[in-house]
This record gives sequence, C-alpha cells and structure tokens, in this order.
Amino acid sequence: MMLFNELKGNLRKDFSEFQVKRIALLGDSATQFLAKAIKAYGYEAQINFELFEADFDQFDRQILDANSELYHFAPEFVALYPCVEKLWNRFTVTSHEQRSTFSDLIISEIHNWWQALANHSRARVIHFNFVECSDPVFGHFSTRTPVAFASQVKRINFELMNLAQQHKHVFIADLAGLAGQVGYAHAHDPRLYLTSKVAFALDFLPHVAKAVSDIVRAVRGNVRKCVVLDLDNTLWGGVIGDDGIENLQIGELGLGHAFDSLQRWVKELKNRGIILAVCSKNEEDTAKQPFLEHPDMILRLEDIAVFIANWDNKAENIKRVQQTLNIGLDSIVFLDDNPFERNLVRQLLPAVCVPELPDDPSLFVPYLVSLNLFETASFSEEDLQRTRQYHDEARRVEAQKSFPSVDDYLKSLAMVSQVRAFDEFSVPRVAQLTQRSNQFNLRTVRYTEPDIERIRGSDRFITLSFDLKDKFGDHGLIGVVILEKTDARTAFIDTWIMSCRVLKRGMEEFIVNQMALHARAGGLHRLVGEYLPTAKNKMVKDLYLQMGFAPNNGTWELAVASHSELKSFISAV
Repeated sequence: MMLFNELKGNLRKDFSEFQVKRIALLGDSATQFLAKAIKAYGYEAQINFELFEADFDQFDRQILDANSELYHFAPEFVALYPCVEKLWNRFTVTSHEQRSTFSDLIISEIHNWWQALANHSRARVIHFNFVECSDPVFGHFSTRTPVAFASQVKRINFELMNLAQQHKHVFIADLAGLAGQVGYAHAHDPRLYLTSKVAFALDFLPHVAKAVSDIVRAVRGNVRKCVVLDLDNTLWGGVIGDDGIENLQIGELGLGHAFDSLQRWVKELKNRGIILAVCSKNEEDTAKQPFLEHPDMILRLEDIAVFIANWDNKAENIKRVQQTLNIGLDSIVFLDDNPFERNLVRQLLPAVCVPELPDDPSLFVPYLVSLNLFETASFSEEDLQRTRQYHDEARRVEAQKSFPSVDDYLKSLAMVSQVRAFDEFSVPRVAQLTQRSNQFNLRTVRYTEPDIERIRGSDRFITLSFDLKDKFGDHGLIGVVILEKTDARTAFIDTWIMSCRVLKRGMEEFIVNQMALHARAGGLHRLVGEYLPTAKNKMVKDLYLQMGFAPNNGTWELAVASHSELKSFISAV
C-alpha cells in the first residue's frame, strides 16, 4: 500500500477517461485529508470521484434535512464516518446507569440516518464501523462488563453488521478489521487528532480510501470472478513431475502448512462463488494426480472448473480459461510463485490481476488477504452452485461434438425455462445480476435490492426473470427483463441482462418472444429498446437488429402485433 504522500501524487494525473462517481463524505472529525485520499485512490481504481465534503460534524443537518446541500449534490454514494474519539467523548458524559445501553442509543441514531438517506435519495451508503482499541479504563475486564467503553464499541460494530443486513443500500466499510491488520498505533495519530481533529494517521488513509473504492467498484459490477492457479510451489511445495506425489510439501511435510493455508483460503473462495481454474506447465495426468490421490490435498478435482496442464505459455492458457468461462480478462486473478510467469502474464494480458506473491509461502495468504481482491456487493445461494454449473457446461461442450448440426444439438438438450415476475426469492439474484453483468447488458443500469423491490411493487413495470434447465443440469436464474410502461401503448426495455453462460442456445430469441407475449397480454402495442455502449458490452451492439427490431432515431422498436415468433428450442414452463 502506498504512503499518503505517494498517493497524493495521483491528484496531478489525468482522470478524464474514468467514469465519474459522485460521492458525499460526512464525518464528525476533519475529513479533508481523507477526501484527498479517496480522490487520489480513484486513479488506482480507475474511478473519477466527484466529491462533496460536508462541514465538520453535520450528520443530522445534512442527512435529516431533505433540502440540504447533500441532497442537492445528488450523490451516488454517501460515506459516513463517525469516529471512535467522538464516541468516547459522548460516552464519558453518559450517566453510569445508561452506559450499559449506550450502544442502543448510537445504533438508533445511525438507523435514523440510514432511513432518512433511503427516503430522500437513491444513494448507496458506505458506513465506516468504529476502530476498536484497548479499553482506557477497564483494561481486559472490559470483556466482562457492559459498562466498559470497549465493550460498547464492540456491540455497536456487531449491531451495525446485523442492521446492514436489513438495509440493502448500506455497505459497511470494516475499519475495525483494517486497523486490526495494520495495528491501532498505525491507524491513529493522537498528536494529529489533538492538533487538527484528524482521526486517522495519514498513512492509514490509503487503506481507508481503498476500502471505499473497493465497495464502489463492487457495486458497479467490477468484481473478480476467477482465480487461475499455478501448481508447483504455489498450491503445494515441490515439483510433481520431479519429486513425485509422495515428496510434495502438503500437510505436515516441510512447509506443508503454508500451502494448506492457501488451499483452504482458495477453497473458501470457491464456496463463496469464485471460479477456480488451474494453469500449469505439466503433463495433465501428472498434474491431476495430487488432486486425485494425495490424502492431504484440501482442493479436489471437482473444485476446479477448468483444468489446463500443458507446455504452452501461461498467457495463452489463461486466454483459454477466459474463453471457456466466457468472462472478462479483468475478472481473473492469476497466482504463480514464478516471477517470470507473473511478468509474462502482466505484459501480454495487462487486464489480468497478477499479485506479486512473497518469496516465503507462509506469507501468501496474509498478503493476498491484505489486497482484498474479491470484494462483493452481494451474495446469493446461486453463488454456491457456480463450479457445478461450469462442470455441467463442460459436459454440454463435449456432447455437442457428436451432433451433425447446432439445431440437432439444441433440440437434444430438452431445454426448459420458467418465466415469472420478480418475487421475494429472486430479488437478491436479480439485483446481483444488474450489479455484476457487463457484457450482455443493453443499458448497464445498476440496481440494489431496494430498487428491485420498488420496481416489482409498481404497476408501471412488467418484470420477467428467466431460469434455464436442460438434461445436463440447472443454470439457475440467467436472464432479467424490466419493461417500463411509458404510455398506454408502449413498453420501454429498461433492462435486458443475460448470463453469457447461455449464449447461442436460443435464449435471446426466447426472451424476445416472451417480451412480446407479455406486452401483448398487457394491451401494449410496441416495445422500444435502447443500446447504451460501454467498454464491455460491444457483444450486444447489434442485438436488437438481429432480433427483428427496427431502428428509430437512436432507439429500436418492435411492433408486438406483427411479431413473428423467433426460432428457439426452449420451452416455457
């Protein structure tokens, strides 16, 4: 992580090519240095932050007043930073009888802020939790009494976590965790606070700014989806082709615990929905042997969605992984102990994230955790099934080879799709698709769960969700359409998103047929579509033309009555 003075150098650089994000910063301590750090870190995250910095300690006035400068600024994000030093001052003037319930008072105030922000704005809230430190009065006994300040701070942080689960527009920036990583003495500068009311040590500010940027990137869909793993001296100690399976360092042998630690971390990423792939210079059968036979391996072959072991250069193999999974190169993290391989991939595939792994394997996981590479804005049960879905896809690809034509293959899949309006069960996944989908996304409008709840509760919208099943397995929810009724005859296609996993299977045609069917049932006469180009959605540039829509002054129109059903081998259920 850069030091604050190094980070400030970014302020002299050109941000003009980056997407603008409007963010408001409110704090009860001085925030001018933090504002500079957030703006400067935006260069690293490729975000042009446009900042509104509220006056010192103006939470209530800015948040509760619907006509405040905050709402006139119309931010996309509001960052709230109540500092632990001010919290201590309030605690010391609270009566002894009320100290055990001090956390309830603070949580009630914060809850009011969140609700007011939801009522007056559609901004996402990034709320900093409180940096935790040793109790100034009770010492370790604070863990046994609720009237200790440290005890109340821990309760507040715990309740913030619980409360945020009820408010989908709120994201907690875990300052307590960040301060724990760097140490309280490095997070707080008492002299700076006493002289300038700056609660953070200057060199802790880049960590905080990165946390803000990470959350913003995740909300707007810039998430990493895949880890590509080297094997020898990365996932285990030793070289399988030379040392043999019995001499690999895994488990109790040599540095085995270090490689165990990496495998456990990677396995947990897979359980969270991150796709795992292998890219190794090895013979394939030899490379697979530890996954199949070594008793101390934590990762198994079924955990790996794409396994490539050959003697080609790793940049080319990573491109094969990317093409197989149909994801962007900027969605990939590549882990390799070899500096030559890391530099090769950086040179040939600059969009791929290639961490500079430490020489000591015992430092792999602490270093990778400190980078926070896999920030997410959502999590659904479907994420748990992602590796299985890619294994099913591999079976489909293999089966296609035996059919004389694509149509014959598609017919054989026995595909069915359940088409239904958004419901309480699909809301989280629908919101997640709007946040994460970049390629098959006609307008790239991001929605939170509260946004989707509002849309599904309005008569102005027709909402459609699509899943897809075939004889090989269940893709889950793979398509989302939001039609906005702009007048008695017209529906505007506000959102059309589809998972790239189901491209070229007739799903695009099936969705157009269903849009026309539901529009006709609603008494509508035409569908109007719009394509808003981004750096990542060029694949759908001509989609409306291909689907039979006619151009009209920058939009695309389909007359519902004259629509002839497009060919698709998918049945609606």
